[in-house]
Amino acid sequence: MSINNDVDVVRERTAQDTEETAPLLQGAVLSRAKGASFASSVFNLMNAIMGSGILGLAYAMASTGIVGFCILLVLVSSLAAYSIHLLLKLCDQTGINSYEDLGGKALQKPGKVLVGIAILIQNIGAMSSYLFILKSELPAAINSLLSADSPGNAWYEDGRLLLIIITLCVVLPLSLLPKIGFLGYTSSLAFLFMLYFAVVVVVKKWSIPCPLPHNITSLSGAFKISNSSDSECSPKLFVISSKSAYAIPTMAFSFLCHTAVLPIYCELDRPTKARMQKVTNIGISLSFLLYFISALFGYLTFYAHVESELLLSYDAYLPRDTMVIAVRLAILLSVLLTVPLIHFPARKAAILMLFGGRAFSWLIHIAATLTILCVVLILAIFVPDIRNVFGVVGSTTSSCLLFVFPGIFYLKISRQPLRSFDSVGAALLVVFGVIMGVISFCVIVITWAKSS
Repeated sequence: MSINNDVDVVRERTAQDTEETAPLLQGAVLSRAKGASFASSVFNLMNAIMGSGILGLAYAMASTGIVGFCILLVLVSSLAAYSIHLLLKLCDQTGINSYEDLGGKALQKPGKVLVGIAILIQNIGAMSSYLFILKSELPAAINSLLSADSPGNAWYEDGRLLLIIITLCVVLPLSLLPKIGFLGYTSSLAFLFMLYFAVVVVVKKWSIPCPLPHNITSLSGAFKISNSSDSECSPKLFVISSKSAYAIPTMAFSFLCHTAVLPIYCELDRPTKARMQKVTNIGISLSFLLYFISALFGYLTFYAHVESELLLSYDAYLPRDTMVIAVRLAILLSVLLTVPLIHFPARKAAILMLFGGRAFSWLIHIAATLTILCVVLILAIFVPDIRNVFGVVGSTTSSCLLFVFPGIFYLKISRQPLRSFDSVGAALLVVFGVIMGVISFCVIVITWAKSS
C-alpha cells in the first residue's frame, strides 16, 4: 500500500495541519535550509510504497511464474517511475504540489472530485487489507504465545470477534483524534518490520522442504512429505490462469505512492526535478528489490500452495517458530498503528467532497470517522480473501492513480506537442492503465461468479 501510500505525508503534515478542510495531502514548500535530506526523502518514499502488498506478491508469482512475475514487476515499477516523472514535470510547470489540485487544474471540479473519490476508495481498500491481516493473523499470534495444550474453540480464536474488539478499543480512539502526528514515529519501525519480514522469508526457505497439497503427517523431527510430487515442488517459469488476473492489480496496489510524491518533492533540500527523480528511482528500485526477494523466496518455499496472504502459509509448518512469531507480532503492531494514519486522508477526502471548505465540526468529524470505519470493518469481516481487496482496488483506483490520471493530467496541462516523447508516453500510460484495469477487473468478477 503500498497500502498505504498517503501515510508518510500525513506523518509530516498532521502535527502542523489539523483542519479537516485543508487540501488533501498538500505540501507546504519549506525553505531549503530546513529541507529534508536526499536520504530521508528516499526513506520517506519507500515508507509510502511499502505496505500490505508485500504479503500478496508471492501469490502473484505463483499465479504468473517466476519469469512472468519478473516481467510484470519490472513493467509496473518502470511505469510507476515514469508516471511520477510526468507528475514532477507538471509540478514544475504549474507550481501545484497536491494530487487532487492537479486533477482540478486538468479537469476542473470534476477532476478534483474524481481524484478525491479515488484516494478515498484506495485508502478504504488499504485499511481493509490491513484489518484483514489483523483478522487472519491475530488468532494465530495469540495461539503461538499460549501453551500447546490450550483448549480449542476459545473466543480469542475467532478472528472476526478480535477484529471488532481491536477496532473499537484501539483503532477508533486513535482515528477520532484531530491530530495523530505522534503516530508518525512508527514509520521507521514499520519499514524495519517489512525488512525483517523479507529476511525471515529468505531464512525459512530452508526450514520447509516442500509444502503438502493435503496434509502433514508429522510436525515433530523431520518433515514427512506425503501427497506431493517433484513437479509440485518445482518452480514454474510461466503460468497463465484466471488467478494471473490478480498479479498486476496487486503490483499496482504495492507500488502506489503518487499522492505522497509531490509533498515529498516540496520538502526536499535543494529541490529540483532531476534530484527528486533520483529519489524516486532509488526508492522504487530498493522497494522492487525487497518485494522481489520476499516474493521469490516465499514462492520457492510453498510453490503452488502459497496463500494469498503469505504469513498464513507458515502456520501449518512452523506454528511455534520464534522468528515467525516475532515477524507476525511486528507486522500486526505495524498494521494496528498504520490504520489510523491511513484513515486520516480518507476522512479528509470524504469531508472535502461533501462539505467543501466548511469550518471544522466535531459532529462531522465523528460521523465521517464512524462511517468510514464501519465500511472498512464490514469489508474486512466479510471479504473471504485478501487477494479480492488487492484485485478490486488494484484494478480500479490503483490503476487510475498510478497510470491513468498522471497520463491524462499531463496531456491536458502540458504545453508539449502531442507528438513529443512524453506526450506519447502519457497517452500509452493511459491506454495501458485502462486496458489492464478493465481486463483484470472483468476476469476477477467472472472468477467470482463461477466460484459462487
